[in-house]
Amino acid sequence: MKNLAKVNYRGFIVPVVVGVLLWLLTAVRPTGISVSGWHLFAIFLATIIACITKPLPIVGVAIISYVLILLTGLVKMKFALTAFADSTPWMIAMAYMIARGFVKTGLGRRIALIFVHNFGKKTLGLGYSLSLIDLLVAPATPSNTARSGGIVLPIIQSLSETFGSKVGDGTEKKIGSYLVYNEFHANTISSSFFMTASAPNVAAVGLAEANGVHISWFEWLFAALVPGLIAFLVVPFIIYKMYPPEIKETPNAKQWADHELEKMGKMTIAEKLMLTIFVLALALWMVSSFIGLDATLVAFLAVALLLLSGILTTDDLLHETGAWNVVVWFSILIFMASQLSVHGGVIHWLQLFIKHSIKGMNPMLVMAILVLVYFYTHYFFASGTAHVVAMYAPFLLIAQGEGVPVMFAAIMLGITGAIYQSTTHYSCGPATALFASGYVKQTDWWKMSFVLGLFYLVLYGVIGGIWMKIIGL
Repeated sequence: MKNLAKVNYRGFIVPVVVGVLLWLLTAVRPTGISVSGWHLFAIFLATIIACITKPLPIVGVAIISYVLILLTGLVKMKFALTAFADSTPWMIAMAYMIARGFVKTGLGRRIALIFVHNFGKKTLGLGYSLSLIDLLVAPATPSNTARSGGIVLPIIQSLSETFGSKVGDGTEKKIGSYLVYNEFHANTISSSFFMTASAPNVAAVGLAEANGVHISWFEWLFAALVPGLIAFLVVPFIIYKMYPPEIKETPNAKQWADHELEKMGKMTIAEKLMLTIFVLALALWMVSSFIGLDATLVAFLAVALLLLSGILTTDDLLHETGAWNVVVWFSILIFMASQLSVHGGVIHWLQLFIKHSIKGMNPMLVMAILVLVYFYTHYFFASGTAHVVAMYAPFLLIAQGEGVPVMFAAIMLGITGAIYQSTTHYSCGPATALFASGYVKQTDWWKMSFVLGLFYLVLYGVIGGIWMKIIGL
């Protein structure tokens, strides 16, 4: 008989205690919140805490919560199944499939090697070239983990070992530490650039839409353009000075890239088809709001073309566990969050409470407070998307209620959901994958990330805010 799977039962203690206590305090709930609304809030808050304590992977936590709201009669089964009809999780899942095509065909690796060939004479140049790879692939890969962990990290590891920078023998800082940590922030910046560059972005756009605010692909891009470009140009240099590599010149990088490209041979038909489908999907996403084409439909179309062309097989789709995880847990969390917004009065009460606390403040000061709270509460989350689901919609409605221009609030909170991944080594999938490589110590990660977090808040909050005012948002 096989051993039982490991379950972190201690991780259940805090969420269960919090959930039960809230449930038992139903009689003293704030005025205006219904009994069912309070019970749903108790389960939802316990679920969010469990996403942090991780008794099970997030999909397991979500399924247990789903069962609880059904067993307690808060939602009927027939209606609960509509949770899986939301388009946002399916959009993310299809994007995972597209990213799998990049990795499977080798197109992602080829693009990376071409950039190393052209910009790899100095370590700083390598940093910029690897950042550019992440940025180039970002528009069509909401799985920022796929592009960072699946495309860029393997290149970094190969390069580092080529220059004698290995984990565990004291040579990490020769070049590997800088390249790994720089990629972490390159991924953060590229995630802020495009609506379709990370799952939290897509989630935020979906929640904004559910609350009557439509953000187009171009509106997000224009809003992020100036602060994003500044960050892209400045951050690799800041990290280079703050966390300098011991090797400054990399004359062998070009030869190494040439050798690897030679081994890959000429661009295959699969790569050419992958590139064509990628460009088509990107073009359709860019014009979708103008021609009335649903963004999720574009993602499904791209995957259908990948299947028809033979780039992906149905087995590839079925084995893309990250995609199906998202469909299950994100659908459930969005459903629970939407029920809190629509029924029970919890969100309305929370809005009134915060509104009373910040009453009379300047709308821009209100927005600044919301952004700061939103950013720094990410230290308590191990998933950017879970954080968005928990806090984005309430904060958007509070901002709107206090006179903040609704499009400005929607995009500013959306971009904050991208840059708060810069906080910890567990803040998002890319952070976990890159930190697990072993090149950067946790203390270094946290100290430098805190400094760069302040930089992002000023850059995106102040300069980005001024830019959005200039372009009419």
